[in-house]
Amino acid sequence: MALGNRLQNELKKKRPFESLEQEALLNLARSGDQAQIRFTRLFREYGLTPSQYNVLRILRGEGKPLPVLEIAERTITVVPGITGLIDRLERAGMATRVRCEQDRRVVYVTITPKAVKVLADLDGPVKELHERLAGHLSKAELKELNRLLEKMRGPWSAESG
Repeated sequence: MALGNRLQNELKKKRPFESLEQEALLNLARSGDQAQIRFTRLFREYGLTPSQYNVLRILRGEGKPLPVLEIAERTITVVPGITGLIDRLERAGMATRVRCEQDRRVVYVTITPKAVKVLADLDGPVKELHERLAGHLSKAELKELNRLLEKMRGPWSAESG
């Protein structure tokens, strides 16, 4: 099967795509969805959702408490209910909140040792899944894919919604 017709066949689409833009964006959505399903399954084994993993990854990477709004700005995908997400992490013993002394409106979130351990346990499986999903691409192909995706996001990446 020709690579150009693969998505059309997967979707059992009878007519060609209306444009190359449509085909590219549907390919991007399909690829992202299939990767997301696999990551969701992996995180579920550790009692996490992808959004919870993302927040914990941000906190571990920063190495210090962060304000809730800062965490929301750094997430890979938009998290509309960041407060509820942090509530759930706190109830699970994976995060704690502390109100800022100087500005009571600001709430800082800290990762707990329990969450650091869960992330350490996940590091290997996450790396393996990255390799399983994209390891068949050469380094040059991966660099080109990253370049193209960043270029595609360029005009609208700063827009919200």
